[in-house]
Amino acid sequence: MTTMWRKIVRTGRVAEPAPERPDGEVPEQAAELAGSVQIRHVDAGSCNGCEVEIASAFGPVYDAERYGARLVASPRHADALMVTGPVTRNMEMALRRTHDAVSEPRLVIALGDCARDCGVFAGAYGVAGAVRDVVDVDVEVPGCPPRPEAIVAALRGLTGR
Repeated sequence: MTTMWRKIVRTGRVAEPAPERPDGEVPEQAAELAGSVQIRHVDAGSCNGCEVEIASAFGPVYDAERYGARLVASPRHADALMVTGPVTRNMEMALRRTHDAVSEPRLVIALGDCARDCGVFAGAYGVAGAVRDVVDVDVEVPGCPPRPEAIVAALRGLTGR
């Protein structure tokens, strides 16, 4: 056991160093969050590529939580929604209800090309539209899927850290 503790002390923290703070416009609502944002993820019909990258962004290498962003299990505990995928007809009402359950001021992040403009699913019979067609979007993260660095940069833009 002591050998393990020595190794931990010798190794130190193993994480990517913090990159420079991203420049860009911060939404008005983000200023009220005081450097911390609780996020509820909503899969509105994605292929799960974005979910893999979200897991990487919140994993030990990129560690989005060190910048004040945290995933929560309930929209009642959330400050923001992170929506992936095009909004399918079956998820349209569920997304609206989830959006309404988040307290004010609320933010919506459209993550990935499918959430931004339906991507490869544009025009499909089961697709109601992009996220901005259903709820107001504050931040868009491009990519198919977006890289963890882009996700973390968008979250840092919200937390200001």
